[in-house]
Amino acid sequence: MNMITQFNHNQKSMTSLEISELVSKRHDNVKRTVENLIDSGVIARPQIEDVQNVVNNRLYTTQVYIFSGEQGKLDSITVVAQLCPEFTAALVKRWYELENQQQLPQSFAEALQLAADQAKQLELQAPKVNFYDKLADRTTLMNATQVAQKISMSAQKLNKILDTLNVYSHAVKRGRVFKQWFIDQGYGELKETDLGYSQAMFTTKGEQWVFEQLTSEGLI
Repeated sequence: MNMITQFNHNQKSMTSLEISELVSKRHDNVKRTVENLIDSGVIARPQIEDVQNVVNNRLYTTQVYIFSGEQGKLDSITVVAQLCPEFTAALVKRWYELENQQQLPQSFAEALQLAADQAKQLELQAPKVNFYDKLADRTTLMNATQVAQKISMSAQKLNKILDTLNVYSHAVKRGRVFKQWFIDQGYGELKETDLGYSQAMFTTKGEQWVFEQLTSEGLI
């Protein structure tokens, strides 16, 4: 299958949606990888745009990251290398096609050679990426107690309010877990504790959502 043809031939840019199609990964997983690399300082924050795409004859609007220019090229290669290293050469080949038809590699081997320098750079970055991924996971996720402390409220009171906002599911008797819509919006994640239980953790985006809801209700 010619995966390269999935990219837009009319502009020198790529979107996170196109990358997800290239590496056969879910778009939300690609975006999460992009955001982790941004947070760890490995890549620059790309532009965000809404694009329309057709799935099963239905039109959807999707928020995508736009990679453009030299920085975008290097950053998109970094993203693909994290997601699926074997497709890095195909991505390099596509960038060369976008930038200059005369310089387009004529074989997969040539594309691999062009990717060699970037691969070396990624090897050097890998320990840093792994470290910052773990650090970001610890520092950007907060439990209800930590969120409540920022507004001088008890976790018990905050959780009661969040129950009325349909945030928590009561399907699990031990502990609190988020409803799927809350997770899908990127507001929270479920992490496993050392004892094997699910723990509801708020993302920075989720913390902001909570504050906005409490403010609109006149509770803070």
